[in-house]
Amino acid sequence: MSSRVVITGLGVVSSIGIGVSEFWKTALAGRSGITPIKSFEPFFMAAYRSKVAGQVHNFSPEQYLPASQSNRVDRYAQFALVAAKEALADAGIVMAKESPHRVGVMVGAGMGGMVMGEREITQLFKTQKPNRVHPNFIPTITLNSASGIVAMAYGAKGPNLTISTACSSSAHALGQALYCIRTGQADVVIVAGADASITPLVFAGFCSLRALSTEYNDTPQRASRPFDRHRDGFVMGEGAGALIVESLAHAKKRKARVYAELAGYGATSEAYHMVIPKEDGEEIATTMKIALNSAGLTPANVDYVNAHATSTPIGDQVEVRAIKRLFKTRANAVAVSATKSLVGHTLGAAGALGAIASSLAIHTGQIHPTLNYDDPDPDCRLDGISRQTQERKIRVALVNSFGFGSNNATVVLKKFAA
Repeated sequence: MSSRVVITGLGVVSSIGIGVSEFWKTALAGRSGITPIKSFEPFFMAAYRSKVAGQVHNFSPEQYLPASQSNRVDRYAQFALVAAKEALADAGIVMAKESPHRVGVMVGAGMGGMVMGEREITQLFKTQKPNRVHPNFIPTITLNSASGIVAMAYGAKGPNLTISTACSSSAHALGQALYCIRTGQADVVIVAGADASITPLVFAGFCSLRALSTEYNDTPQRASRPFDRHRDGFVMGEGAGALIVESLAHAKKRKARVYAELAGYGATSEAYHMVIPKEDGEEIATTMKIALNSAGLTPANVDYVNAHATSTPIGDQVEVRAIKRLFKTRANAVAVSATKSLVGHTLGAAGALGAIASSLAIHTGQIHPTLNYDDPDPDCRLDGISRQTQERKIRVALVNSFGFGSNNATVVLKKFAA
């Protein structure tokens, strides 16, 4: 029998709070983290179709990290470091007591070091001085910079991987951590998802793709509205989520507190379209079923789905079709919520933040509301979606995360039973 794997520590950097306590308190209160973008200097915001995002305000890395860790890394890696630091402390992991080669790091990132990348290329063309490019440019913008710096910060010498599958990146990182522990390669894995891509070029790219909400620039907190009839695109977000994943045997030896059991994982490629999911929902339903099979569970066991739910017209509709296809007559009995309604779409961090929200829901029996579900789209209506906090006993939760490139991931979490 495969060894059991549990989640023992959580860390968050988000637009609704830095730290798990603030994140969860704000989430349950149903307060949005979407705010206006003040400026993309030297570009005028009038040139951008969308003008709102889930921004992390008042973030000073020196408040949380030594200068040696924060000064030479991109903003997204700073987020990952801060979230990982909190998660390790929350789990009670003392690295001096761990065998370093038994502690791994798995990070999901969709875009990577875009803040430095855009800044340096702008400076290069402006100054025409290639000899003045930042000496740490290459190691900072590589997608594995966050996983590398997290490992170095804590002396984690086990498997170190970066998963980049766009918006499903950190859900896949959780799945790979599950495999890593089950196959005996590590006892503990620091899993993180991070992105900081509210930058002039990336934001312009998503605007050009016509993927972002544009109808709520004057009312930002109403812009991210999954499953609502008047949704018109997703809202960009930034941040990081970190989870400490370890074998049950290791957690028991430490007498660790357990949030939830990481029980299963499904990964598929629709092989269909770079941006749009297959419209009948069959492939997403298949992904959820594969994840449940890997956990030894069935749709009848599921109480809650933390939906990918980006607030795009096609994406939300297809995910609901998949939920109905999988759960059939139980579809309206399953609780469903959309974390992106609170923080926007954090790209590579989305799966990790969804898993954190789901772990806390299992642990506390509370599910955060889905904001702006004011006029339910008939094609997205499910009884389990609520604008209010739900009190539920959750035994099994699914975390859905789907990325550009037809890339799907579902993670299964269970209430821990010794």
